[in-house]
Amino acid sequence: MVQAYILIQTEVGKASAVAESISKIPGVLQAEDVTGPYDVIVRAEADTVDDLGRLVVAKVQQIEGITRTLTCPVVHL
Repeated sequence: MVQAYILIQTEVGKASAVAESISKIPGVLQAEDVTGPYDVIVRAEADTVDDLGRLVVAKVQQIEGITRTLTCPVVHL
């Protein structure tokens, strides 16, 4: 299982709607509105890195109001 944090920038005023929409996607564990350079932070999981990439590109990035994403895979050192 691969987990990652997805840092999301949204259009002004869209963070809550984006977080709510993302929280309904299978594989998303948590979606929170935050302040700072990013507007929403998501924790997601998938079986493989490729599945995680598909989750981000095919589902998360398709949500209206998102302007940019940064995916940060969790590593266990």
